[in-house]
Amino acid sequence: MEGPSRQIESVEALKLTLHGQRVGIITHYSGGKNILTFDPEYRAMPEETRATMTLTQRMDPNYLDKVLISSQRVPPVISNLLPEGALREWMSATLKIHPSNEFPLLTWVGNNLPGAIIASPVPVGRIPTWAVSARDRVEVVQIDVKGAAQKFSLAGVQMKFSTIRQDGRYNIGAEVGGDSWIIKTPSTVHRNVPENEYSVMKLAEAIAVDIPEIMLVPLDLLDNLPEIQLPNESFAYAIRRFDRGTRGRIHTEDFAQVFGFYAHDKYGKSNYEQVATALYRFGAGGLEDMQQIARRLLANILLANGDAHLKNWTLIYPDAINPGLAPAYDIVSTLPYVQGETGIALNLGKQKKWRSMGLEAFQTWARRIDVPWPVVKVHLLDALTAARDIWPRMLQDLPMQETHKEILKSHWSKLSADFKLL
Repeated sequence: MEGPSRQIESVEALKLTLHGQRVGIITHYSGGKNILTFDPEYRAMPEETRATMTLTQRMDPNYLDKVLISSQRVPPVISNLLPEGALREWMSATLKIHPSNEFPLLTWVGNNLPGAIIASPVPVGRIPTWAVSARDRVEVVQIDVKGAAQKFSLAGVQMKFSTIRQDGRYNIGAEVGGDSWIIKTPSTVHRNVPENEYSVMKLAEAIAVDIPEIMLVPLDLLDNLPEIQLPNESFAYAIRRFDRGTRGRIHTEDFAQVFGFYAHDKYGKSNYEQVATALYRFGAGGLEDMQQIARRLLANILLANGDAHLKNWTLIYPDAINPGLAPAYDIVSTLPYVQGETGIALNLGKQKKWRSMGLEAFQTWARRIDVPWPVVKVHLLDALTAARDIWPRMLQDLPMQETHKEILKSHWSKLSADFKLL
């Protein structure tokens, strides 16, 4: 007697490689399921020599044995490599797909994702049995991946593009090279964002926050810029890619990937203690990374940045195995743009409000991550001294819009006694 007939679904697949090693395969079924299965060969490699895909595999020894299943979106560890906001809408419209249908997006941008992961199509007949075993009650029919192209992906809500600088010009495209930059075009919603971000990042650098090289670039130096609406402004903001080098790709991941959250949960499901604890326990940077996090958190308070969410904190793997804190990026003074903005993006010592926060919030933070308070406090006091000595004079010469400068100076005067600058 014949058993019940099995449902038939077509399946296409992308292999994920990291520094030439296949780490897993994402299968996409016609019913909408996306399944990430880690490669048995990668799982069997010794941890001390295996390239690390995500800090989560150190935090959870059983992580690589799991099969990650999602619908429409791909699993968060990969989903967070895809763009958000306006750039996603533009890509989705180009592909004629729903913005939540992430497998085609991943296919389109898989050769130039942030970090070192590459997603490339698996031909018909080449999908391993282990990659489809999670759907053993379904009869699968393998098909070729549709819509593969050589584009680029940069997570974030602005229009940002990957470029190679050559002879003083910036060529937008998917090439990988040593002189790689991210270009953020002016916003059609908010005025003078490139000047704001450039100025704020330079202020952060002045108090020893680690940042990549940055500059303002005249729009007429950009080649192959897609046909997008731009305001009547002169400059784009450029930041050197720390995930690209003379030897090629350098692996990175943001903390939404680490914690397994989708981008829409980047504000509400974690705090700065959890970010620091994960890095301190499982990273390679030790106290130095904790001191840098403290300086960066202080900079976000002083600079009225309410957007330092999980996706704006990133790990970098210079040796492909051991993670450390990546340089700061996306520090913007959000107060001039967000009416009623009052605090940082995540909790710090159970607090978020800029004006009520003082050194005690950092002391609570240090205690919870089990870092000696004196080694954190000395860096905070050093950063505060530098900000009070340098920033008021420095701000005068920065290209930030004058009304934004006045808002920032007003913010400085209203902070707690510990942090007040003016």
